[in-house]
Amino acid sequence: MRVLLIGAGGREHAIAWTLSQSPRLEQLYCAPGNAGTGLLGVNLPLQVQDQSAVVSAAISHRIDLVVVGPEVPLAAGLVDALEARDIPAFGPSRAAAEIEASKRFAKSLMTSAGVAHAPGAAFCIATEAHAYVDSFDRPPVIKADGLAAGKGVVVPATAEEAHAAVAAMLGGRFGAASETVLIEERLCGLEASAMAFVDGEHIAPMPLSCDYKRAEDGDRGANTGGMGAYTPPGFMPANAAPAIFSSVHAPAVAALSKGGRRFRGVLYAGLMVAEGSVSVLEFNCRLGDPETQVVLPRLKSDLLDVLDACVDGRLDQQHVEWRDDATVGVVLASGGYPGEYETGKRIAGLDSVDADVNVFHAGTKKDADGTVITDGGRVLTVVAQAPTLAEARERAYANAERIQFQGRSFRQDIALREL
Repeated sequence: MRVLLIGAGGREHAIAWTLSQSPRLEQLYCAPGNAGTGLLGVNLPLQVQDQSAVVSAAISHRIDLVVVGPEVPLAAGLVDALEARDIPAFGPSRAAAEIEASKRFAKSLMTSAGVAHAPGAAFCIATEAHAYVDSFDRPPVIKADGLAAGKGVVVPATAEEAHAAVAAMLGGRFGAASETVLIEERLCGLEASAMAFVDGEHIAPMPLSCDYKRAEDGDRGANTGGMGAYTPPGFMPANAAPAIFSSVHAPAVAALSKGGRRFRGVLYAGLMVAEGSVSVLEFNCRLGDPETQVVLPRLKSDLLDVLDACVDGRLDQQHVEWRDDATVGVVLASGGYPGEYETGKRIAGLDSVDADVNVFHAGTKKDADGTVITDGGRVLTVVAQAPTLAEARERAYANAERIQFQGRSFRQDIALREL
């Protein structure tokens, strides 16, 4: 099969790496890709927001399957545009992707489907939002309704910080994405990510994982797109997963289908786990980043077979197998991220990493001399597998230290709480 992969992050490099192991893969194209995906296929310099350009590229390169990684083109209806030209695409339609594109919609869907989630309400009028903040005994969580690159959630420490977040969001901090804000009761516990392949009706669960959103150790600092991840979460019983997917993903998929929004792709539920109870913090309509970088290396089955089965609606006929290994991923970021940062810094040490350790590229490109340089906030994810989390963590950090670029920063506590 000839595959076109949409995206340029660590998630997409991990997808490309996994697809490259399929004997069915004839040719891989990535748009726009990065320095890592360029080692596995052909990068196409496309603006993925230009749906007509993507469709034209799929036609001219005789693509058999388009795999859409990021949420923005999904929410904009790229899959709809491809399917209108009879080009098979893995990912939800624009209507189904609203489960991530609008937190207000997701909250309404969870309520109707009986999926446990935090109490709260949506507001577009500032005075009403501030009054609602004052009704809580402790500061609530403030969320931008729309897509904000993983940075649209504020967990304030004080009521003053909550009011400031409301003012900033309704004041245009995230543009149209924060014209409406959700204000929710703050849930306590540990967070986990539950992702599943979905073909519109059937669900194939992935191993549970945990990511780290805050920029600094100890979950301090600003929200980021994700500074690291690990799997499996030891704080959850091994037998907990089936109940999660049957009480969260299954009713959500059924509710979407009932509303004429048949979901095909990956449904991701961000969970809060506390004393045996599970509540959904958010839904995403795609693979997580950096969770993908630690989950896909555990996949024993052929990823191309799985994606093809999702598109064809025969996921129930596909046996999806996973390895038992633990996996830890550490994100190397540009200095200053998620605030202002510089790019164009030469990356050294990529050839010194252990052969069985993955380095998934995100914000990278090659300069005119072919040298790999930084080209984003999150630059690389160093991923190690081992029989135990302790060993996987040790190997991930040992290899991360071998990679150098000016301003490099990374959290030191990924998976540390498990040890």
